[in-house]
Amino acid sequence: MILLTDDLRERLLANGRDRGTDHVPVVKFFNPLGEGVWLATELDADGDTLFGLADLGSPELGSFSLEEIASILLPFGMGIERDILFTGYFPISVWAEAAREAGSIRAAERIPYRAASSRRGGA
Repeated sequence: MILLTDDLRERLLANGRDRGTDHVPVVKFFNPLGEGVWLATELDADGDTLFGLADLGSPELGSFSLEEIASILLPFGMGIERDILFTGYFPISVWAEAAREAGSIRAAERIPYRAASSRRGGA
């Protein structure tokens, strides 16, 4: 799987030029066989250093390497995948807070959406 399309790369690079903003995650990577979720908001000009929320057992904001993520070899010839249905909707600070509360990004994925729905009067 291609981890970054040209469009995603451009959006991440644009965010990377606008440091200090609480960006909405552009892309989600995940390990389909176990722990490991990354929400990326920015890409440095080096084309490798991403910034966002990484969860390899506990969620942390920081930088991580696209090359390292792409080089992870999993059983059955699998690797890290990009969630093609992911839409960030909320700034990375909201994701980080929800993930810390819930204990992981995966456990937190519905929290921001439920909160937004309840504010709109939905169920």
